[in-house]
Amino acid sequence: VSSDVFHVRLNALELQAERIMDPSLRTRPVAIISSSRANGTIVSLSQEAEDEGLFHGMKVSIVRKMNHGVQLLPYNRSLYARINHYVYQTVSMFTPIVEPEDLDGFYLDMRGIQMVRGHPQNTGLSIVRRIQEQTNLAGMVGISVNKLVSRIVTSVVPDVIHEVENGEEARFLSPLEPPVLPTVGERPVRRLLRFLWVREVSHIQSMAAQPEEFRTLFGMNSVQLYREAHGQDTSVVRPLQLRDHIMEQTVLPEDTNDNSVLCAVIKDLSEQLAFKLRKRRQLAKRIRLEIHYTDGHQRTGTGRLSRIDDISVTAVCRRLFDRVNDRRNRVRTILLDASDLCSYVDQENLFMTEETRNMAVSRAVEKVRQKYGVRSLQTADVFQALGMV
Repeated sequence: VSSDVFHVRLNALELQAERIMDPSLRTRPVAIISSSRANGTIVSLSQEAEDEGLFHGMKVSIVRKMNHGVQLLPYNRSLYARINHYVYQTVSMFTPIVEPEDLDGFYLDMRGIQMVRGHPQNTGLSIVRRIQEQTNLAGMVGISVNKLVSRIVTSVVPDVIHEVENGEEARFLSPLEPPVLPTVGERPVRRLLRFLWVREVSHIQSMAAQPEEFRTLFGMNSVQLYREAHGQDTSVVRPLQLRDHIMEQTVLPEDTNDNSVLCAVIKDLSEQLAFKLRKRRQLAKRIRLEIHYTDGHQRTGTGRLSRIDDISVTAVCRRLFDRVNDRRNRVRTILLDASDLCSYVDQENLFMTEETRNMAVSRAVEKVRQKYGVRSLQTADVFQALGMV
């Protein structure tokens, strides 16, 4: 099997973008912050800023106290998204199958392209040069037989081009720290590895040599962890697809980790989503919840809806929130994205059930909102959470 999957990573995209817009920043200590408020944090920073003692996640209030020479810049998402689109167009010249990954990464399926372009490392170098010519951005390329290893290459190897030959995946991963594996991000796995003092992927590989004990330790995560530790990944590169979806998002009036406020926001978003689904007479087979924290990190969870009344949708979203909100940092933004929409037919019951009662209540509230607006009828906790009272 040839090395068919490329991962293109743009190092510190935010910092590079700001320095392109303002060349005077190229030699100055620069830090890009999530918010100018005291509880904002550093999202990206230059080497000069690191030399002065700053680091990712540092509070803005601390930065201002300890250092006045660092240029603090607000996070300009629209600029970074625009540059990301330019890079997407550039890498699409090399293959029609490109999968974006956040703002600073792209997976490229290069199957069959090597016959035209030659050795994969030469192709990778051509991609980096073309990005440099078109956007003035510096990037790197990881090459392997799958997405997992290619992405890990660009996250740990400083070389502009690096290829992991087929069959060498486990050897490449063995000296690395466990957090490079996605499954180690799961809380039970992370805690267990920390308790066992596991410091290298090679230790996980050794443990996996005893299947029964390994399964006992890691339970439902054991199979996936085994595959990742040995560099096995069957996921395919999926090109960007336009799809029908409904999205609801709230930027909190004030950053908070107050659970009662956050639950009220979830309730508000869920009711808005349910309102639109009933209006379209559609059901979402997939619902994604995103939590964005003040330090730039985010958590994501997915679920599925079986009904579209307010109470049912809110219950699903609340369970998703409780599952993925595993950090103590304050929350800035919560987003709900419903997709895989299909027609919804409500089966009428001869007798009143809990489901029919919930739908009746939702439709009664819906009549008021259709006449006076979605925000015309809200519970007190939602009004308070959104700063309306």
